[in-house]
Amino acid sequence: MTTRTIERGKAKRKPATKAKAEAVAKAKTLVPDLAARIGSTPKTKFRGDPDIFGRLVEDHDRHRALLAMIEETQGKSPDRKALFEELVKELKGHAAAEEQALWSTVLRDPATTDDARHAISEHKEIEDMLADLAARDMASPGWLRRFAGLKDEYLHHIGEEEQEQFVAAEKQLQPADVRYMRRVFNRRKKEEKAAAKVEKKIKLKN
Repeated sequence: MTTRTIERGKAKRKPATKAKAEAVAKAKTLVPDLAARIGSTPKTKFRGDPDIFGRLVEDHDRHRALLAMIEETQGKSPDRKALFEELVKELKGHAAAEEQALWSTVLRDPATTDDARHAISEHKEIEDMLADLAARDMASPGWLRRFAGLKDEYLHHIGEEEQEQFVAAEKQLQPADVRYMRRVFNRRKKEEKAAAKVEKKIKLKN
């Protein structure tokens, strides 16, 4: 039996519905009684995949659940504060680890450079939106309006990744690279999330 066969045997693909349910369940551990109505999600061939792209989609589904749960909260409730802080740390940790594990390599290939730059640029935009929300009064009607804008922006971003950018990147990567990237992502995600902080900075333009 070859090394590749052994390695493949360790990681099996999960059914997409199971992978999605498990990701939502992880989000709900913070506030178990709160609904996480994420509804339908864009079709992607990667949900449940044992390698890097499936791991990234797993996080995306978790983030979809956190966004939905925040919309179920009221004012400056402890639940809203806790969920928003978790969302900030999740998104910042995820983006940094994704850039290090995936996009740093993809940037080197002229065929996918634009996709990588686009994804990294949107990470910065989303981080700025999070800082703006953190600096504002959670109890104000304007906060929820701005939060809805963040949600729309993030869902658009991950939809593009899942349906276009990951597909293009996969074509340029070797299978061994894709497997290795998952290990890098898992390690860096843990470290980056632990170091992530909720920063507060009002955006001058909205």
